[in-house]
Formats: sequence, structure tokens, C-alpha cells
Amino acid sequence: MVAAMLQEIQHRKNEIQEQPITTIYFGGGTPSLLSAEEINRFILQLAKYNSLQHLKEITLEVNPDDISSSYIKDLRTTNINRLSIGVQSFFNQDLLWMNRSHSARQAVESIRLLQEAGYTNLNIDLIYGSPTTSNEMWIENVESWDKLNIPHLSAYALTVEQNTALYSMIKKGVTRPPADEKTSFQFDFLMEYCKQHNIDHYEVSNYCKNNMYSRHNTNYWFNKSYIGIGPSAHSFNGSDIRKWNIANNIKYIEQVEEEQRYFQSEQLTEQEQINEFILTRLRTKWGIKKEEFQQRFGKENWEEIMPQFEYFETKKQVIDLGDRYRLTQSGLHFADGIAADLFF
Repeated sequence: MVAAMLQEIQHRKNEIQEQPITTIYFGGGTPSLLSAEEINRFILQLAKYNSLQHLKEITLEVNPDDISSSYIKDLRTTNINRLSIGVQSFFNQDLLWMNRSHSARQAVESIRLLQEAGYTNLNIDLIYGSPTTSNEMWIENVESWDKLNIPHLSAYALTVEQNTALYSMIKKGVTRPPADEKTSFQFDFLMEYCKQHNIDHYEVSNYCKNNMYSRHNTNYWFNKSYIGIGPSAHSFNGSDIRKWNIANNIKYIEQVEEEQRYFQSEQLTEQEQINEFILTRLRTKWGIKKEEFQQRFGKENWEEIMPQFEYFETKKQVIDLGDRYRLTQSGLHFADGIAADLFF
């Protein structure tokens, strides 16, 4: 797999040479299975085709049970400067229900080990709305994140996707579906807590202290270009072309090695570009700037969408800040639905 991905980088050298690389993100699947030597091979392969002089952030997703003193020692031989830890909860009963292989104690220990080793740019993931997570437990999860001095939090509502183990369990009556009331309370508590503690809620699911945004993910929300390497990876040219790699691992390796086409692509229509702009910008604290929309998509399209914004303003789900529209706290609960109603 590593050899095939290195080969894909070589195949795509023209794209990689085109513009400065500012962030690298090792994520999806379990990238902490990679050795430090393999991580360095990826970065060195990119450096063949790009100076990397503008590189600011290299993130690695890790599981708490992967982190040990010896693993961190190896990690220090790489240029990784940000780690995203899949904690999910600081309670064992949640972790057991979520089928996670780490314990609550391991979660805390992994964070402390990384901090003692000098890693300060950390994120953890937490999940709210789980049947096992009471409101009191969620409050403690949020307070634990804050007390551990972790600068960034990604918090996601538990969602039920078709063809997953959770979907099957709910269908069979083995477990309860997420309760809307509880999910709503827990999201509201987190937003209020961050407001009171001067923590920046800058995107529906993302929160940071001291302006320590995820540079990489912020690029997605501002429709910047990115290149995805590996099975299922997506790429975007920043305007109208999307690519996505084949999902099957074996087929991906075979087709890269045999220099066959291992990806599909599409050209976005103007309507699709507008809808993507609405979907991504509306999720952020920066909202949709009126002037930027008109410059990109024209005054006529803006006049067509304006009444919809005004409608959500009357429902107190959107606020007009003069130069832009942004979701209110109430509106953030319905971000995707509101975006869908605004779509062309």
C-alpha cells in the first residue's frame, strides 16, 4: 500500500508542483499504523516535486492505544507537528458501546505522554448523543477536555448511517437510536460552555483556544484546492474539478502499479459550485460574505438567494451581520438542512 501511494505521488507530480503545499494530513483509516520511517518516506516523496517551504502543519490521526513512549520517540524523528487523537469519550461504558479498543485511562495517559514529549498542537474527537452518554457524562467529557489543556476539539453528534453495525443494531432493537432531545441539549451545552470560557466555535463541529484552528480543515471550508493520495481519497482543484480514487485497496494497488486509471472525476456545474460554497461557508463562524458571493457567482444569483436568507432570519436561525450572513446558535442545530434549503 505504501509503495502504491508513493507511486501515486510520482504520477501526480505535475499537480503537486503547481502551487505551495501549506498542510499535510495523514488521516482516514488508521494512519498511526505507519512507522516513522514510512511517514518520512511520504514527506520526502512530496519534497521531490515541491519545495515544501510554505508547509505550516502536518497532522497525524492517532488512536490512544497506539501511543506509547517508544512510539512517541519514533514520531519525534518526523516533522509531524499536530496530532488528532480519537478519544471519543472519557468513560469506559461509552467506549465499550462504541467498540473502541482503548480505555478511558489510556485516553488520558496518551494525551499526557504527548504533552510531556512537547506536543502542544493537539486535537481530540468526542462524540455526543450516544445512548450510553448521559448529560452529566457529557458535561464531564467537555470539562475534561478543557482541564487537560488541549487546544482543539472536534465534537460530532452520533449519526446512524445505513449499512453500519449501529444501523443494524437499532433495526433489530438491540440498542436505542440517538435521542434528539439529548443530542440537542449536549450540543447546546458545548456551545454555551465555549462561549463562557472564551473558546472559539469556528465551525459546526470544531472548537479551538488561542486561534489554534485546524489549518488543513479550514482550507476545505474555504474551498481551497487539495490533493488526496490513497484509496478513497478525494481531490479538488479549488474551482470546478473533483477526483476520487477507487475505494477497494487491492484494486487501487493493482491499478496504480499497472498504471491504469485508478480514479474518477467530474466537472462541477456553476449550480454545484454555488451549492458547495453555501454548504461549506455556512458551517463556519465566517459565514457567507455577500460581496464574495456576488464576485464569484454574479449579482443575479445573489438576488435569487436573498429571500431565503431573509426567511431564515425571521426564524432567528440566520443573522445578518451587514457584510455577511451567519447561522445563529439555534441555526447551527440545522446547518445541513438550512444549507439544503438554500441550494440552487
